[in-house]
Parts: sequence; C-alpha cells; structure tokens
Amino acid sequence: MTLVTAELVHADDRWERRHGFVLQGGRIEAVGPPDELAELYPQDDREDWGDVAVLPGTVNAHAHSFQVLLRGLGDDLPFLRWRDRVLYPFSERLDRDAIRAGALLDFAEMALAGITTAVDFFYLHDRGNENDLAVVEAAGEVGIRVVVARSMYDWAGAPKRYQETPDQAVRNFRELHSALAGDGGAFAQPAPHSIHGASPEMIQAGAALAEELDLPFHIHVAEGIYEWEMSLERHGVSPVRFLDSLGVLSERAVMVHCVWVDPDDLALMAERGVRVVHNPGANAFLGDGIAPLREMLDRGITVCLGTDGGCTNSRQSVFEEMRMAALLAKAAASDAGALNAEQALRLGTANGGTALGLPVGRIAPDHAADLVVVDLEHLSVQPASTAPKQIVYAMQRGAIRRVLVGGVPVVEDGHLTRVDEREIRARVAEATKGWEPPGAD
Repeated sequence: MTLVTAELVHADDRWERRHGFVLQGGRIEAVGPPDELAELYPQDDREDWGDVAVLPGTVNAHAHSFQVLLRGLGDDLPFLRWRDRVLYPFSERLDRDAIRAGALLDFAEMALAGITTAVDFFYLHDRGNENDLAVVEAAGEVGIRVVVARSMYDWAGAPKRYQETPDQAVRNFRELHSALAGDGGAFAQPAPHSIHGASPEMIQAGAALAEELDLPFHIHVAEGIYEWEMSLERHGVSPVRFLDSLGVLSERAVMVHCVWVDPDDLALMAERGVRVVHNPGANAFLGDGIAPLREMLDRGITVCLGTDGGCTNSRQSVFEEMRMAALLAKAAASDAGALNAEQALRLGTANGGTALGLPVGRIAPDHAADLVVVDLEHLSVQPASTAPKQIVYAMQRGAIRRVLVGGVPVVEDGHLTRVDEREIRARVAEATKGWEPPGAD
C-alpha cells in the first residue's frame, strides 16, 4: 500500500485541501486526512505529490474511435450530409490495421487529455469481432480502459460491413463478451444503434442481452430533428415514446444525445430511470442543437458526458465537454447558475462510472485508481486558491502533469508512457494516404 498526500484532492465527490488516499493493487483503499490515514496504515509507503490537484480520471461515455481518421473531411456539414458523403464512404476504406491506427490516435489523445475510461460505440464489425478486438488492443497499448459498445445495426441503407441480422448481432456480442470476461481493462456492452439504424427487433434484442447479462445498453436517441420528424411520421410518437412502446426503457438504457426531447419525454425518461450521455461539443459542431441538460438534472436523470466521434467534434477531451456543458446550460437558461463547476465535474467523472456500471470516476474506496494530476503552478489554473473552478473553466491541457490508470502512469510530464507518438503519426498517415475531402455538391 502507498499513502499519497497532495495539496488538493477531489475525494468522495468533493474538493479537500492537504488530503490523502491509500493505493493498493490499482485501487483506492481509503481516503481521508493524511494524519488519520497514517495511523490506520502505519507501515505503508508514503508519497507527497506536492503542489498538485488530484482528481478522478475522466469518463468519456460516448465516442467512435475510428472516426478520428475522418477529421477535417466533412467539417461544417449537417449530420445527414456528413454521414452519406464522409462517414459511410470513407469508413469503407478502413481495414483492421487502419481501424487500429485510428483507435491508437483517438485513445492517445484521450489519455493526454485526462480520459481514463472511454466508450467506443463501434460498428465496423464485418460480421465478426476481429475489428472490435483491434480497438481493444489499441486501448491496451495506450493504457486506458475501454468499453466496446458493440453496435447492433441492420438498416439496409448502411454499408454492408455495418449490417448484421439480429441473430448474428446477438451471437457475435456473446462471443465478444465472453472473450473479454475477466479483463479489467476492456468490457463489452450491447448497443443497438438507433431507431433509424436498428429495427425494433434489433433494439429489443440489445435490451434483452443487457437484461440477461446484467449490463447497460447504449443507443443513440433524438440526436437531430430529422429523427424526431421521422419518428412522428412513421410511428406517431417521439423517439423516446417509441422506444418505450418497445419495452426497452429502463435503468439499463444509456441514451446518447437526447437533444430533441420534450417535457413529456423527460418525465418518462425519469420515470424509467434511464441514463443520458450528453455530447455538447458534437451537438454544437453538427448544428443539432442543445440538449435540455438542466431539465434532465432537475428531474433526477443521471447525465454523463461524451465527446462523440473525432470528426464530429475534433477534440477528444472531457474537460472540454465539462466547460461546454456548463456554458451551453447557462446560455440556454439565461442563468449563470444553471450548471456550476462542481456539477460539471461530476458529469465528467462519477456520473460516467454510474452510467456504465463500473467502479470508475471517483477517488473513493473500492474504486479504480484512475487519476489525473494537475500542476497547480500552471498559468491556466491561476489563481491556485480557486483552482477547482479553473480546472473546469480555464485549464489548458498543459496543466495535466500525470494520468494514471489502475495506479500505473500512462502520461508523465505531458507525454505518453507506453506508445510512441511518432509511430502513431506514421500509422495514421499510412491509413489515410491519398484521402481528400469530397467535392462540393
């Protein structure tokens, strides 16, 4: 065991000065005032990390790792044009090596930005799991935890490599889940794509898998107005109410986006106990709108944060999403107090662990020792006396001194410890050789 002391620690969901915590075997054993911990653990090694702030590693609850390779190809396009002119055609060019190169780049950027657990909502399956395992390998190489939200996709308009029948998707998910069983760094959770990308049978199959295996399931919901209009036209109800008619809304549902929801939808979501992944940066980048975050929180809905794909946001940082979530909530409500810094921090840390059902996102007993260490002398967190505010509203990436996953550093002094950035650049260059943005319409 090691007793660690630091100037500022976000322990048990609140900031404490000159506080401590005990590390053992990659987990947090205890937290508390250093003197008290020294009495309880008198023989332990002791480390004073000095003038730093230590907070939980951030949780990126929604991303698409391969999409970082498409960055810059479809900027400034609305969602449907981006999907049809960039996502679908360019994703067809990616073999397993390219998929792994994209995941390496994406996860490396995440680690440098303080993300220690990431959900990769992944759908380039080619009717198997080899590409999914390439993503897992990349996460392991960088050193972060990954949840493969294995997409279940059967819309005939998508590329063939996305598509599976419900039976194929269930069988392949079971195989992936079994392959990752016992791996503390990688997890599989089912992810029926959306009401436009997955049939009712596919959505129900994903929810049934989650119930059987005691897992959350992920699904895109009401990201853009097009889905709201489509649902009203086809089903006569909103996307949320259509999902409820399928019997799939429960505390296992991790609903991504939820921009186009009305008060009746929110009431139903709260009643069913669903969790929501808010993606403020991507929703703004694509012009989809602003999700009613404050209303969700007021109704007791658990909300966490996601960056979404690297080409629908261009920055892979949950700290950026905390700031964006707070600013958009304030602007939408014309109220500077609509979301404060502490609430925003919780969205990007503890709430992510809750939504995923994993012991991450908190410096608390029996949680993973996934940590971000911030240099309190960095100019972007000055004045240091109010650093808890600066970490959400002002901090630049250069202030992140160390990132640890399971107590093991994956970033030291702003550099990756396990992978060579030059190698990542070379792999990405090879994977995207000759690519050019599509021409204008």
